[in-house]
Amino acid sequence: MLIILDRDGVINEYDGDYICSVDEWQPIPGSIEAVARLCKAGHRIAIATNQSGIARGFYSTDVLGAMHDKLERLLEAQGGRIDFIAYCPHHPDDGCRCRKPLTGLLEQIRDHLHLDTLNGAIMVGDSRKDLEAGFAERCQPVLVRTGNGKDTEHHLKTRPIPGARVAIYDNLSAFADAFLSGPGLVKNK
Repeated sequence: MLIILDRDGVINEYDGDYICSVDEWQPIPGSIEAVARLCKAGHRIAIATNQSGIARGFYSTDVLGAMHDKLERLLEAQGGRIDFIAYCPHHPDDGCRCRKPLTGLLEQIRDHLHLDTLNGAIMVGDSRKDLEAGFAERCQPVLVRTGNGKDTEHHLKTRPIPGARVAIYDNLSAFADAFLSGPGLVKNK
Protein backbone atom coordinates (compact mmCIF):
# COMPACT_ATOMS: atom_id res chain seq x y z
CA MET A 1 0.00 0.00 0.00
CA LEU A 2 1.11 3.57 -0.65
CA ILE A 3 1.43 5.81 2.40
CA ILE A 4 1.91 9.51 1.67
CA LEU A 5 3.40 11.61 4.44
CA ASP A 6 3.56 15.32 4.99
CA ARG A 7 7.05 16.22 6.18
CA ASP A 8 7.14 19.10 8.69
CA GLY A 9 5.27 18.18 11.86
CA VAL A 10 4.82 14.55 10.81
CA ILE A 11 8.36 13.25 10.25
CA ASN A 12 10.38 16.12 11.67
CA GLU A 13 9.91 18.61 14.49
CA TYR A 14 7.94 21.69 13.52
CA ASP A 15 6.88 24.60 15.70
CA GLY A 16 5.54 26.92 13.00
CA ASP A 17 8.90 28.46 12.09
CA TYR A 18 10.61 27.69 8.81
CA ILE A 19 13.23 24.96 8.91
CA CYS A 20 16.04 26.61 7.00
CA SER A 21 19.07 24.34 7.46
CA VAL A 22 20.06 20.71 7.71
CA ASP A 23 20.95 21.22 11.39
CA GLU A 24 17.45 22.59 12.10
CA TRP A 25 15.86 19.52 10.48
CA GLN A 26 15.38 17.12 13.40
CA PRO A 27 13.19 14.01 13.28
CA ILE A 28 10.38 13.58 15.78
CA PRO A 29 11.41 10.78 18.16
CA GLY A 30 10.26 7.46 16.72
CA SER A 31 9.29 8.81 13.29
CA ILE A 32 12.26 7.42 11.35
CA GLU A 33 11.78 4.01 12.93
CA ALA A 34 8.03 4.16 12.15
CA VAL A 35 8.67 4.83 8.46
CA ALA A 36 11.26 2.04 8.38
CA ARG A 37 8.77 -0.41 9.94
CA LEU A 38 6.18 0.50 7.32
CA CYS A 39 8.76 -0.08 4.57
CA LYS A 40 9.85 -3.42 6.01
CA ALA A 41 6.21 -4.51 6.01
CA GLY A 42 6.14 -3.91 2.24
CA HIS A 43 4.49 -0.49 2.04
CA ARG A 44 5.65 2.26 -0.31
CA ILE A 45 6.35 5.69 1.17
CA ALA A 46 6.07 9.06 -0.55
CA ILE A 47 6.28 12.59 0.84
CA ALA A 48 4.17 15.57 -0.20
CA THR A 49 5.42 18.79 1.36
CA ASN A 50 4.74 22.50 0.92
CA GLN A 51 8.07 24.37 1.03
CA SER A 52 7.24 28.05 0.47
CA GLY A 53 10.42 28.98 2.34
CA ILE A 54 12.18 28.54 -1.02
CA ALA A 55 10.04 31.22 -2.71
CA ARG A 56 10.41 33.44 0.35
CA GLY A 57 14.21 33.21 0.07
CA PHE A 58 14.72 31.52 3.46
CA TYR A 59 16.59 28.55 1.97
CA SER A 60 17.48 27.13 -1.43
CA THR A 61 16.49 23.96 -3.25
CA ASP A 62 20.04 22.74 -2.53
CA VAL A 63 19.44 23.11 1.21
CA LEU A 64 16.08 21.36 0.86
CA GLY A 65 17.83 18.55 -1.01
CA ALA A 66 20.39 18.27 1.79
CA MET A 67 17.56 17.98 4.35
CA HIS A 68 16.02 15.20 2.30
CA ASP A 69 19.42 13.50 1.96
CA LYS A 70 19.66 13.52 5.77
CA LEU A 71 16.18 11.99 6.02
CA GLU A 72 17.05 9.28 3.49
CA ARG A 73 20.36 8.45 5.25
CA LEU A 74 18.58 8.09 8.61
CA LEU A 75 15.94 5.88 7.01
CA GLU A 76 18.45 3.69 5.19
CA ALA A 77 20.25 3.09 8.49
CA GLN A 78 16.96 1.68 9.83
CA GLY A 79 16.20 -0.35 6.70
CA GLY A 80 13.64 2.04 5.20
CA ARG A 81 13.39 4.21 2.12
CA ILE A 82 11.34 6.93 0.47
CA ASP A 83 9.98 6.08 -2.99
CA PHE A 84 9.42 9.72 -4.01
CA ILE A 85 9.46 13.22 -2.53
CA ALA A 86 7.20 15.84 -4.11
CA TYR A 87 7.57 19.40 -2.88
CA CYS A 88 5.97 22.73 -3.70
CA PRO A 89 8.57 25.54 -3.76
CA HIS A 90 5.99 28.25 -4.50
CA HIS A 91 4.73 31.17 -2.45
CA PRO A 92 1.08 30.80 -1.36
CA ASP A 93 0.18 33.78 -3.60
CA ASP A 94 1.76 32.24 -6.73
CA GLY A 95 -1.40 30.43 -7.78
CA CYS A 96 0.35 27.11 -8.44
CA ARG A 97 -1.49 23.78 -8.63
CA CYS A 98 0.89 21.91 -6.39
CA ARG A 99 0.48 23.70 -3.06
CA LYS A 100 -1.68 21.68 -0.69
CA PRO A 101 -4.67 21.66 -0.22
CA LEU A 102 -4.59 21.45 -4.04
CA THR A 103 -3.66 18.03 -5.35
CA GLY A 104 -0.71 18.72 -7.66
CA LEU A 105 1.86 17.11 -5.33
CA LEU A 106 -0.26 13.99 -5.02
CA GLU A 107 -0.67 13.89 -8.79
CA GLN A 108 3.13 14.07 -9.11
CA ILE A 109 3.44 11.12 -6.73
CA ARG A 110 0.79 9.14 -8.63
CA ASP A 111 2.49 9.80 -11.97
CA HIS A 112 6.04 9.16 -10.71
CA LEU A 113 4.99 5.81 -9.23
CA HIS A 114 3.04 4.92 -12.41
CA LEU A 115 -0.27 4.50 -10.61
CA ASP A 116 -3.68 4.94 -12.18
CA THR A 117 -5.20 6.33 -9.00
CA LEU A 118 -4.41 7.09 -5.37
CA ASN A 119 -7.69 5.56 -4.27
CA GLY A 120 -6.92 3.43 -1.21
CA ALA A 121 -3.65 5.16 -0.36
CA ILE A 122 -3.22 6.82 3.02
CA MET A 123 -2.37 10.50 3.52
CA VAL A 124 -0.80 11.30 6.91
CA GLY A 125 -0.56 14.95 7.88
CA ASP A 126 -0.71 17.45 10.70
CA SER A 127 -2.79 20.12 8.94
CA ARG A 128 -6.18 20.46 7.33
CA LYS A 129 -4.41 21.17 4.00
CA ASP A 130 -2.82 17.72 4.09
CA LEU A 131 -6.09 15.99 4.88
CA GLU A 132 -8.07 17.91 2.26
CA ALA A 133 -5.51 17.18 -0.47
CA GLY A 134 -5.48 13.49 0.40
CA PHE A 135 -9.26 13.22 0.61
CA ALA A 136 -9.65 15.00 -2.75
CA GLU A 137 -7.50 12.25 -4.31
CA ARG A 138 -9.51 9.53 -2.53
CA CYS A 139 -6.84 8.75 0.06
CA GLN A 140 -7.74 7.81 3.63
CA PRO A 141 -6.89 10.95 5.67
CA VAL A 142 -4.91 10.40 8.87
CA LEU A 143 -4.12 13.20 11.33
CA VAL A 144 -1.20 13.07 13.75
CA ARG A 145 -1.19 15.31 16.82
CA THR A 146 2.45 16.36 16.34
CA GLY A 147 3.37 19.67 14.65
CA ASN A 148 0.10 21.53 14.02
CA GLY A 149 -1.94 18.39 14.66
CA LYS A 150 -3.51 19.31 18.00
CA ASP A 151 -4.75 22.63 16.63
CA THR A 152 -6.02 20.88 13.50
CA GLU A 153 -7.85 18.29 15.60
CA HIS A 154 -9.52 21.07 17.60
CA HIS A 155 -10.64 22.88 14.43
CA LEU A 156 -11.95 19.68 12.84
CA LYS A 157 -14.40 19.32 15.73
CA THR A 158 -16.18 22.53 14.72
CA ARG A 159 -15.44 22.42 10.99
CA PRO A 160 -15.06 18.82 9.77
CA ILE A 161 -14.04 17.98 6.22
CA PRO A 162 -17.36 17.10 4.53
CA GLY A 163 -17.59 13.36 3.87
CA ALA A 164 -14.17 12.53 5.34
CA ARG A 165 -13.59 10.10 8.16
CA VAL A 166 -10.29 11.22 9.63
CA ALA A 167 -8.32 8.74 11.73
CA ILE A 168 -6.32 10.46 14.49
CA TYR A 169 -3.13 9.29 16.21
CA ASP A 170 -0.71 10.86 18.67
CA ASN A 171 2.23 10.61 16.25
CA LEU A 172 3.59 8.74 13.26
CA SER A 173 4.84 5.90 15.45
CA ALA A 174 1.36 5.38 16.96
CA PHE A 175 -0.13 5.35 13.46
CA ALA A 176 2.42 2.76 12.29
CA ASP A 177 1.74 0.59 15.36
CA ALA A 178 -2.01 0.59 14.73
CA PHE A 179 -1.73 0.20 10.97
CA LEU A 180 0.71 -2.70 11.17
CA SER A 181 -1.25 -4.48 13.90
CA GLY A 182 -4.37 -5.13 11.87
CA PRO A 183 -6.93 -4.09 9.31
CA GLY A 184 -8.57 -0.68 9.33
CA LEU A 185 -7.62 2.59 10.88
CA VAL A 186 -9.00 3.27 14.33
CA LYS A 187 -10.02 6.84 15.10
CA ASN A 188 -8.64 8.79 18.06
CA LYS A 189 -5.73 6.67 19.26
